[in-house]
Amino acid sequence: MWTSSFNRPETRAARHRKWLAWGALVIVLAVPLGVAAASPLLAWRQPIYIIGGFAGIVGLCLMLVQPLLALGALPGLSGATARRAHRVTGHALVAAIVLHVAALWITSPPDMLDALAFAAPTLFSTLGVMAMWLVLATGALALLRKRLRLSPRRWRRLHLPAVVAIVGLSVGHAVLIQGTMGWWSKLALSGLLIAAALTAVWRSLPRSPR
Repeated sequence: MWTSSFNRPETRAARHRKWLAWGALVIVLAVPLGVAAASPLLAWRQPIYIIGGFAGIVGLCLMLVQPLLALGALPGLSGATARRAHRVTGHALVAAIVLHVAALWITSPPDMLDALAFAAPTLFSTLGVMAMWLVLATGALALLRKRLRLSPRRWRRLHLPAVVAIVGLSVGHAVLIQGTMGWWSKLALSGLLIAAALTAVWRSLPRSPR
């Protein structure tokens, strides 16, 4: 009697690859958070400012998870499960950004007003606000996708350029800030994010029939 491949027991090598993949992801996400937590720049900061800063770091980490889910690159998560995880992670990303902005608003309302009005003297503020509005707009569009009756093709045409813009703006925002993440962890996370996002976008592009 033939046995379906879906019913075959997982091999030891497959289990090892799964653990290695998830372990690598945990390390990639934990290192920037650990570097930030150990930063001496936190010594004189208010708790609400620290919360806001870490919300921003978590948001950048979640941005890396999103294309990995879209690619089906995380073992054990594929198909419908990966799509559900992608939606949940998207909601978490929006929440992290809202917390990031709200905490910074509480810390310094005038600075946030300048940033939201695109009147801030620093480029990273402008890039961050642009990324924020794009994330919120993309999240709202995802929630209204069925009501707007967006076809998969039209959704891709709207979603993929937004992904490229959000990643580019967010990386620029993070890199220009002289904050708690440290240069090497910030650049490593940003590089992985760009690579994962571009790969996901490239694989999502429609292919012309040969």
